[in-house]
Amino acid sequence: MFTITPLFGALPGGMEWAVILLIAVLLFGANKIPKLARSTGQAMGEFQRGREEIEDELQDMRGEETESTETDTASTTSEAETSSESTSDSKSTN
Repeated sequence: MFTITPLFGALPGGMEWAVILLIAVLLFGANKIPKLARSTGQAMGEFQRGREEIEDELQDMRGEETESTETDTASTTSEAETSSESTSDSKSTN
């Protein structure tokens, strides 16, 4: 029924990876590749930490919104109860 088509074509196999590695060695040199990989890993770690911090801040903000909504609802309910009590008191005195 449905045909699944990959967005970027097929993933590279063994020979393709060898060619990619050879080109990387020619462009950067054998000494710079470990440094390049290390700096890429550090950058990815920083990115993940930043993303986690933002997610934590968003969760804190959502928690504060929920608490304020619950507080508003509770105060509105108590105000409604107070006004209904005063209304029933005024009716009983009439």
